[in-house]
Amino acid sequence: MKNTLFSFLFILSASIGMLAQTSTADQEIIQLSKDKWQWMADKDADKLSLLFHEKAVFVHMGGSWGKDREINIIKGGMIHYKKADIHSVSVNIIDSTAILLNRITLLAVVGGNEVTNPFEVTEVYVKQNGTWKLGSLSFTKLNNPN
Repeated sequence: MKNTLFSFLFILSASIGMLAQTSTADQEIIQLSKDKWQWMADKDADKLSLLFHEKAVFVHMGGSWGKDREINIIKGGMIHYKKADIHSVSVNIIDSTAILLNRITLLAVVGGNEVTNPFEVTEVYVKQNGTWKLGSLSFTKLNNPN
């Protein structure tokens, strides 16, 4: 009976520990994503350059490209991500990969014109040497913002 009770308590504490770790990792990714939106609004190319993986890909309504072009677009103001209103967020972590989905309304300046669009944004992060790096950022325009 003691062994059964001990085994049950051990499994319960291990399960709680795993849930806490997942929750902590989820929160870390959510905060990193929020920071990224702020750095994009601030045009902070230095912080973004550290966050973006060298092989990162960016998918927009007008095409797709890599890290260097995305950084140059942000620096040069070709796209100014003024404000991302986040309506919902979810995170799925698979091994050393985190997939974050944001439903947002994005206020941006594109080609000198201010525009507002609803998007589902997919962010993929990979953990390397204990640090999360953004590997992909993809915008899907929604017809219905709800």
